Amino acid sequence: MKTLYNLVPTLIPKPMAYENKPGQGSLFKNDKKTAENHPDYKGSMMTPDGIDCWVSAWVKRPEGKQPFMSLSIQPKEQQQAAPAQDTAVETNDLPF
Repeated sequence: MKTLYNLVPTLIPKPMAYENKPGQGSLFKNDKKTAENHPDYKGSMMTPDGIDCWVSAWVKRPEGKQPFMSLSIQPKEQQQAAPAQDTAVETNDLPF
């Protein structure tokens, strides 16, 4: 029996995966910015040689000069979490 509850997942479109092509990328407004030093825009890109990178951009508005964007590009692999430290207990120190 089909109910509205069962149909809801089929009515909601699934987001399509976006893959960057070499030499291309995208920036989006950073809606999670909570501090002045957080980037105004964030996104990703692929270098011409195929390396996936994160891109951050800040809008700079120097007084009396034309506004511009300052960019930071970091390889995605560099931002992975560090491996967990080994927390195994040394069995030679146990009193039994």
